[in-house]
Amino acid sequence: MHDGTQDNEGDKEDKASAWPSVDDAKPLEEGGPVARKGFNYQDEIAVSFLLDMMDDQSIVKIHCETHDDILIVRATEDVDQNCAEYVQVKATEPNQLWTVATLCQRKDGKEGTSVLERSLSHDRHQEQSRFRILTLRQVSTELKILTNQVGSVGREPDCEGIQELKQEIDNKRPSLVSPKGNDCVFWLENCYWDERHDEESIRTHNRFHVYQISSAQANTLLQDAIDSLLDDMRGWVKGAGAASWEPDRDKKIITRDQLTTWWDQRIAELTSAGGASGGKLVRKMKAAHLPQDVTSLAVDLRRRYAKSLRTPRYADDENTEDLLSRVRAEAISLRSRYIAGQIEVDALTFHTMCLDRMDAINDERPAGDPDRSSFLKGCLYDIADRCLLRFERIAP
Repeated sequence: MHDGTQDNEGDKEDKASAWPSVDDAKPLEEGGPVARKGFNYQDEIAVSFLLDMMDDQSIVKIHCETHDDILIVRATEDVDQNCAEYVQVKATEPNQLWTVATLCQRKDGKEGTSVLERSLSHDRHQEQSRFRILTLRQVSTELKILTNQVGSVGREPDCEGIQELKQEIDNKRPSLVSPKGNDCVFWLENCYWDERHDEESIRTHNRFHVYQISSAQANTLLQDAIDSLLDDMRGWVKGAGAASWEPDRDKKIITRDQLTTWWDQRIAELTSAGGASGGKLVRKMKAAHLPQDVTSLAVDLRRRYAKSLRTPRYADDENTEDLLSRVRAEAISLRSRYIAGQIEVDALTFHTMCLDRMDAINDERPAGDPDRSSFLKGCLYDIADRCLLRFERIAP
């Protein structure tokens, strides 16, 4: 992007055929993969867009930290040209309303560093450009019009609100033009300001969205299954964000076909009966490259655990349900931290950590209570057999 006059129409048409696709052009910078820590809010947003892609067939791809924090590629009525929506996620800004001043504010006065300039500068590819600014903080009255969907009533290019906003931006950043020759009016006409106020509400919405999608497919998922599926999706987008364009471009772009294939397989795992053989547990242990003798012991512990639940000793024990809830909570907590990169170990070590946590729970039992180490580990392996826990990181 540069300050200057807009290219004439002929020049723009001559350049159009030379613009590369967002799927092929190497990003100008790759700050995201270098600074992945603390991006839980952004990852939750990316998961929400994956769920949107499950519902909306016009969404064909999601990029994680390529040309922007998130990039949504949509099919259009023109079969020869997709639309690319560049999403900037702002979750760590000061506790204040967004204004035209903060939108246009440059870092250390350096040209091209304001949120507006960085957003408009992405208009450099063959796809039609759309823009989204997604913020934890609310916007001021002057920017509120942008929180209405693009094309909605009251957002017409010639409406008073847009014209006033254009004038304010021109006063602060006059003559801004994208590499394709589009100015701030183009940005205003194609930008949606998305306010999402806290991570937990996004998580709650994502849980409900999974429930809606699975129910529409005639699949009923319990809460722990929904959380397990979402954990895997968080791991997927986190891995995509951490990958580098070269040599792992394909890992950074998640297609609709990839997602739906993975979704169907994962739902089939979560909804099928666990069975007494522990077949799924064996597959999980093999995927983690655990030795055969360890796998055999795990299957035996799970079998003994399942049998013990049918005995009066455990069936009538009022503490058993609390204990089972504790194991499930510990398993989901460990798995979430593992996926989030807060636990940097291989699958073998993670498996050992899970067992160590079961031993710690057992050691916390009141004096005089019987040893439950075998029961706790059997419960852990039963959770894995029901596809709610994996010892290896997700590899879609």
